[in-house]
Amino acid sequence: MARNSNRNAGILPQSVLDDFKWEVANELGLTEKIQSQGWANMTSRECGHVGGRIGGSMVKAMIRRAEDSLKGGTL
Repeated sequence: MARNSNRNAGILPQSVLDDFKWEVANELGLTEKIQSQGWANMTSRECGHVGGRIGGSMVKAMIRRAEDSLKGGTL
């Protein structure tokens, strides 16, 4: 899904970003389609819903995970 892996270099490990993508995709009901067709065959609209704009679905998932870790959970 990520076309330029250097864009996120140093922010979070790619595996963590991938976890967020899958979490959001699952919330949007896209997991089954991604597993059967792959990220490359998803529409731009579907990928946009997952990655989204600043403050979009992935950012909300990251904030949710950070809040949980502050409450005593783990990232």
